[in-house]
Amino acid sequence: MGYIARLMNRNFHSLERQEAPAFKRQLTAFGLLTLFVLAILLLLHTLFATLLGKPSLAVVLLLGLSFSLKLIEIIWLQGKRDGLTEKAAQIETLVSNAGIFLLAFLLVFYTNRDDPPYFVLLAIPILQCAYHLGLASTLLTIITAISMMFAWIHHYFSVHPPARPTEYLEYGMIAVIYSLIGPLVWYLVDQLKHKEARLYEKMSELESARERLVAEEKLAAVGRFASGIAHEIRNPVAMIVSSLATAKNTSSEPVEKEEMFVIAQREAKRLERLTGEFLSYARPVQPKLSLVSIDDILGHIADVTRMHCANRIIEVNYTVVGGSEAVVDSSQIEAALLNLSLNAVDATPDRGRIELRSRIESETLFIDVENTGERIREENLKRIFEPFFTTKPGGTGLGLAIARGVAIAHGGDIYVSKNEDGAVVFTMTLVKNPPILNLKEKSNGEGIDC
Repeated sequence: MGYIARLMNRNFHSLERQEAPAFKRQLTAFGLLTLFVLAILLLLHTLFATLLGKPSLAVVLLLGLSFSLKLIEIIWLQGKRDGLTEKAAQIETLVSNAGIFLLAFLLVFYTNRDDPPYFVLLAIPILQCAYHLGLASTLLTIITAISMMFAWIHHYFSVHPPARPTEYLEYGMIAVIYSLIGPLVWYLVDQLKHKEARLYEKMSELESARERLVAEEKLAAVGRFASGIAHEIRNPVAMIVSSLATAKNTSSEPVEKEEMFVIAQREAKRLERLTGEFLSYARPVQPKLSLVSIDDILGHIADVTRMHCANRIIEVNYTVVGGSEAVVDSSQIEAALLNLSLNAVDATPDRGRIELRSRIESETLFIDVENTGERIREENLKRIFEPFFTTKPGGTGLGLAIARGVAIAHGGDIYVSKNEDGAVVFTMTLVKNPPILNLKEKSNGEGIDC
């Protein structure tokens, strides 16, 4: 229950964070719409001055003042970087609508005509209510707008008789339009909100399922890791126990006892190496970054690789292209590359070739280790970076997993970029200049913990 409550609470806050910018965008859009309508109304009043009368100074000042205030409101909205909450958006809508109603009344009053164009402004509050305040507020706004229009026409004809039924008919048509667009827009927005709510509900269910799968996968990974450890440790322990039991037997010859002790010592060293690799994989050391020469690293790896295959006819070369310096932990990168190159030696036939190459693209360093051996079988290719998976007799299956962990700790990765007979390429990617290190300050090669 606690997990579900936390998930629902997180989704609720996530929904609020996603709606806040939407409220800001909607109010900004209505603000721009208001500015556009004000500008059009002033333009139409000016162009059709022969029919509507020349705009009075009061009308011009009201339009200018309202235009400026609305522009300030838009600028204020843009300053809300985190957006607006639903309550803040509703308050802003009420204030804006009250201002528009007041502006429309004053403009109609100072225009003093039976057919003023400024009642068109009342459509904006109706639309805003449909978006933000619900059906009841929308209907109340429609009733208020219609009442204002008919109150004005009644007032005008009481001062300037006789009344003309055609004017009442025009206002009736406007009232019908307002009565239609308000509920219609509210209905469409309401349907959209319901679909959005269902979408978030499905997303919550999907997130819950994803978290369960991740938890189950973690448990499965722990199980595989524990099984691998047990399997790898069981054999040397069994050999040690068997050898010591045989050596303890008083009937055993001295030569046989010595041989048993040698076996036990060898298996103990193997066990020590296994536990060291387990620790390296399970608890990787944070890299100590410094500015190093890629040329020096690849040159060292090439030399060690040549020594390792000294009894075989294998050509080892390296090339550095597009830059010779990067910010890395040289010891970790050398260990990872050495693992790749020694694997390449095991996979390369006599008279074969191993190529070490580096190149820089944008801010990413690519290091390729290519060998001319047979391609990796498809079923093995999918698992080569899994812990404890190995095709070599006596291998632990942790070398590639540890090397990949080193690359990931440097912001990169290791993958097989080419897999063909005669051309198998492992590629390591690294971030050339991590932002954590200032090159000017650390150009002396001094390392820092990342």
